[in-house]
Amino acid sequence: MDYLKAFIVGGLFCVIAQILIDKTKMTPARILVLYVTAGVALTAVGLYEPIVQFAGAGATVPLTGFGYTMAKGVIEAIQEKGMIGILTGGTAAGAAGIASAVFFGYVAALLSKPSDKS
Repeated sequence: MDYLKAFIVGGLFCVIAQILIDKTKMTPARILVLYVTAGVALTAVGLYEPIVQFAGAGATVPLTGFGYTMAKGVIEAIQEKGMIGILTGGTAAGAAGIASAVFFGYVAALLSKPSDKS
């Protein structure tokens, strides 16, 4: 049942993004930024935590989940370190994901053969 919940919620995020691509003039980059920002905003007002509790990886893996992780890290860092947590919390919370993206991107670049699209 957990897999089904994750699939439905994650799929819903994808459907919304696809509708935005098809029906608006928004670029994929703007949609990605919108998703991260939405994750932060929904976490700030307490609406994203129930989605995470319901869907698990279906809510934490998409880009909204990255915004959720950063916002949650800032909230926890502010509670522990005070106002300096605003600057350090998001980076500390997202460090593993950011480092993994950089590392695996580098490995993929080494293993692939770059070529022109034409």
